[in-house]
Amino acid sequence: MRAPLILFALAAPMLLGACGDPAPSYIDQAWVQLSPNKDRPSAGYFVIHGGDAGTQLRGVLTDYALKVAMHESIDKDGMVTMEAIDTVDVPAKGQVAFAPGGKHLMLWGINDTAISRGKMQLTFLMGNGDRLLVDAVIRKPEAAGAASPKPEGHEGH
Repeated sequence: MRAPLILFALAAPMLLGACGDPAPSYIDQAWVQLSPNKDRPSAGYFVIHGGDAGTQLRGVLTDYALKVAMHESIDKDGMVTMEAIDTVDVPAKGQVAFAPGGKHLMLWGINDTAISRGKMQLTFLMGNGDRLLVDAVIRKPEAAGAASPKPEGHEGH
């Protein structure tokens, strides 16, 4: 009778270890490219890594800009246009990149405090209820003439 109890006692930690919380989603490589024109929006980029379960990115907030919106650059009939997006699916154990030429954030009115600090905190609102806080590095505008031409209304991203 003692042998089965001893085996159970030894096996219990391994069995309970398999019942842990699933790995969460996380975000890295966050940065903001400031627009050379303060009247135009700046652009934000990052990579979302999915956890053990799929979820959605439903929005992004910050106290350091007047407005934040998610957009995607799309090639339509040879013209690059931009469309607002409300949600982005994040697959389990997959990743979604917000990168130049694709999905990106548009940030209007980034305040001078964030610019002088060189970073700003972004809050990512996930479909599973999580709020992920991430510091995004702020990059100053490139020197005039150094950047490649951008589609109309897309300066800075």
